[in-house]
Amino acid sequence: MPEDESTLHLTDPRAMRALAHPTRLRLLGELRVRGPQSVGMLSEIVDEAVGSVSYHLGKLAEHGFIREAPEHARNRRERWWRAAHTRTAWEPVAVLADPELKLASDLLRRAALQRYVEKFQDYLDAEATLDPAWVRGTASSDHFLHLTPDELVELRGDLEALSARWVARSDPGRPDARTVTLIYQAFRGPQ
Repeated sequence: MPEDESTLHLTDPRAMRALAHPTRLRLLGELRVRGPQSVGMLSEIVDEAVGSVSYHLGKLAEHGFIREAPEHARNRRERWWRAAHTRTAWEPVAVLADPELKLASDLLRRAALQRYVEKFQDYLDAEATLDPAWVRGTASSDHFLHLTPDELVELRGDLEALSARWVARSDPGRPDARTVTLIYQAFRGPQ
């Protein structure tokens, strides 16, 4: 995994369990994509009560996923938040020896998978309304490869490098640029 300060490397099962909540995953994602937001703005985006959003933001802050952004507030009552990192990562192999960490990792990975499914379903629902130029670039595929463990590690590195290249190229300030979701997985299936 690339090492940089924009990545939060999880090693605490409590933080993993805290992030595994669907609303918290969504809030963190919205802050990463949209930038700093007020509690009220986030409440509207995720269609949750302000009190509920405040509670979940507090849990995210407690574990270092987000930080307050008071410079955006118009008054002392308004609370703004920002993502503390651009991505969250952990090593799946590092959790295998610790049952509590393995369970927390599994909960978080399953919650993330559900969020990925929801995002793709939202895309499919909206696809007919999009400019065909955007639909032309949409990709969904799968391949079954026959690899050794070392080759799977190499593939992971290639995917990380490709992703990093496009993240570096990403610029929300360009006139035609819009948020694009990149999701990939590579894993050995059960036999």
